[in-house]
Amino acid sequence: MAMRDQRHEGLPTGGGRRDLRVPILWGAVVGVLQLASPLAFWWLSPATVYALGLVLIAGIYIGFSVADGRAQVIAVECTVAGAFVVVAAAGVTGSVWLLVAGLAGHGLKDTWQHRTQYVTNTRWWPPFCAAVDFVVAALLAVVILAGAGLHG
Repeated sequence: MAMRDQRHEGLPTGGGRRDLRVPILWGAVVGVLQLASPLAFWWLSPATVYALGLVLIAGIYIGFSVADGRAQVIAVECTVAGAFVVVAAAGVTGSVWLLVAGLAGHGLKDTWQHRTQYVTNTRWWPPFCAAVDFVVAALLAVVILAGAGLHG
């Protein structure tokens, strides 16, 4: 039985960008569904639901960092997730544009993560999550510009 080289396990294989189409497509689908998520939580303000989504997405990397096992990676990912919690909390009662900025910022973090593979063995997660983040951020910006009230 041949042993696999795990150092390259998280990197795209052969087709490169082609391999990313599926996670990006699914990320876009999940992003559209996430935009509609306040409908499932009708008793909460939409801003609260989007903030909870941002916190959930940011927190997933804590699990990946624990699986990675390096103390520095765990510390960095916990700190980054904490920063997104603060942005999300501020967006609940403050400007909803903070939620757009938080989602777009997390998409940029995902893009960086995919390029650097800072947290090992995340494979398709960063492009998937970046697609979710960017789709929700863009559509949420359209909703805000259309005049929807997200705090009440």
